[in-house]
Amino acid sequence: MRVVAAAEVDRRLDFPALIAALARAFASGYAAPQRHHHEIAREGAAHATQLLMPAWTQDAPGEGAFLGVKIVNVFPDNGARGLPAVNGVYVLQNGATGEPLAVMDGARLTVWRTAAASALAASRLARADAATLCMVGAGALAPFLIRAHAAVRPIRRVTLWNRRREASETLAAALDGFEVRVEDDLERAVAQADIVSCATLSRAPLVQGRWLKPGQHLDLVGAFNLQMREADDEAVRRARVFVDTPAALTEGGDVALALAADAIDRAHVLGDLAALCRGAEGRGADDEITLFKSVGASIEDLAAAMLVWSRLTV
Repeated sequence: MRVVAAAEVDRRLDFPALIAALARAFASGYAAPQRHHHEIAREGAAHATQLLMPAWTQDAPGEGAFLGVKIVNVFPDNGARGLPAVNGVYVLQNGATGEPLAVMDGARLTVWRTAAASALAASRLARADAATLCMVGAGALAPFLIRAHAAVRPIRRVTLWNRRREASETLAAALDGFEVRVEDDLERAVAQADIVSCATLSRAPLVQGRWLKPGQHLDLVGAFNLQMREADDEAVRRARVFVDTPAALTEGGDVALALAADAIDRAHVLGDLAALCRGAEGRGADDEITLFKSVGASIEDLAAAMLVWSRLTV
C-alpha cells in the first residue's frame, strides 16, 4: 500500500484534468452513500466535526473498479494554533478485491476536488466572458478556488476580501498571473465581480442578495453545516440555484436554511452537478444570477484519488 503525501498530490493533479475527471464521475453515476456526519463536543472550544465519506465506481468503462472512503476532521479553532482547520486521510481500494491501494493526504485531496467541483459548476453556470473574481475568505481553499475558476473562465482580475486583512495580503503576494487587489469593503468587492466565490467558516451571512447584479455567479463553498451561512435568503431567492448533490438541501447552510425558512421552495433548486454533467441547462441567459452551493461529495474525492493513482502507476 502506497502513502501519498500532500506534495505528491500536488505534483499529480492539475485543474483541467481534474475538472474533466469530476465531470465523468458525475455523468457516470458513481455510488455515493450518505456521508456520516458526527459532531464532537469539546469543553471550552467550538464543536469539531468528523465526516466519513464512502464511494465506489459503478460500470465506469475504461476506469477500472475502485472504492474509497475519506475520513475528515474539521476543528474550527485550529487557526489559533497555527494549524489547518481541516485534516484527514483518503483510503483508495481495489473495487474488485477490496485490497487497499493507497492512503492519501485527505486535506490536500479535499482542497483540490472542492475547487474543481466549483469550477465544474462555473463552467455551466458562469458567463463565458467572466473575467473578474471576488474571493471571499483567504484560507487554504482560496488559492485553489481562484486557479480552478481560472481554468474554466478567462479570469484576469481577482479581488480578495477577508475579515483579517493580513491574510488577504499574504494570499495576494502568493498569486501569480492575475491582477490582484485587497478590498476592505465586501459590498464593493462583490459589486465589481463576475464570479463571487466564498470559502469561509462564517456563522452569519456575508453576501447580501441586494448586492448582486445581473449576470453574476455566486459560488458558496464554506457553510458545510446548518450553523453556518455565507449568503442570505435574498441571495438564494434571486438566483438560479444548483447544488453539488441533494445533500446540500438538508446538510449545509445557505440553500438548506433558505428552504427551512420557506424563503424558497424545493422547485427553486433546479438541479445538481450530476444533472448538469448529463446535459441539463445551466445558465439560461447572460443577465441571470446563478448560484452553486457545495457541501462536498464523496464522488469528487474518489474521482480525484483515482486520477492521482492513475498518474502514480503509469
